Amino acid sequence: MEGILITIGDFSFLVHQSILIWFGVLVFVGIFLAWGGRRIKRADPTKEPEGAVLVFENIANLAKGVIGANLNERTWRYLPFYGTIMICMAISNLMGLLGLQPPTSNLTLNLTLALMMVILIHGTDIRLHGIKGKLKSLAEPIVFLFPLNVIGDLALPVSLTLRLFGNLLGGTIIIALLYNMIRAIMPFGILAFAVTPFLHLYFDVFTAFMQTYIFFMLTSFFLSEVLED
Repeated sequence: MEGILITIGDFSFLVHQSILIWFGVLVFVGIFLAWGGRRIKRADPTKEPEGAVLVFENIANLAKGVIGANLNERTWRYLPFYGTIMICMAISNLMGLLGLQPPTSNLTLNLTLALMMVILIHGTDIRLHGIKGKLKSLAEPIVFLFPLNVIGDLALPVSLTLRLFGNLLGGTIIIALLYNMIRAIMPFGILAFAVTPFLHLYFDVFTAFMQTYIFFMLTSFFLSEVLED
């Protein structure tokens, strides 16, 4: 299934499978976090966390660990936003284990996520320092560096997009080629199934969490620079 074709009058467009999966992940994470929030509110603060409360506490601590080194005392202010997108991205990156195309191997989706982070970073900069302050920072340390600083700001979403897109799509292609090769040389290809778990462990699990970490570590670093200034 490539997606769903939607027709409105004479206009038709295809909603790709990866976008549908991403929306499915968003709905799941939204329900999951809402349920977790209710469980935490009902928990007894005088007792040690257990069950679902312990699970959500560990998830929050993991997300906090990714961005906490950069945002420091401001971590809890941005944790709801960062943590929610972080969980969605991690789950999306793992979709290859189910034989589905990870949504984050879609260039358009990755660009959208990168632009969200860029809007957060530069929007915060303008909110704190004003447009004049933003322009002044682009002219530092000398005014002749203004064009290079502008290019640097424009390169950030491109870098975030292509890094995530390249790694996730590359892993998906390699796994697909492997299984096509196994089918082509059957029955001898059955021996290749001995190595597929290790390839899935690297391309679908390790890469999934590593790319999630890198994406949010970098964006929280650039946000921290704005906040520190």
